[in-house]
Amino acid sequence: MWENFLNAVALMLILEGMLPFLSPNTWREAFRRLTEINDNQIRFIGLTSMLIGLILLIIIT
Repeated sequence: MWENFLNAVALMLILEGMLPFLSPNTWREAFRRLTEINDNQIRFIGLTSMLIGLILLIIIT
């Protein structure tokens, strides 16, 4: 189980690191825009992301 968890974390880090590596200006602009939206919108984005991840996990397993 720990191996799967660590594999998932490693893949997440690879995917998260791709945008700042490939296009740092786009990454910076995305974070600038995030600071301008309100907390409820950020929570909605987080909830949507978690639900998509959960659905993918259910489909895969």
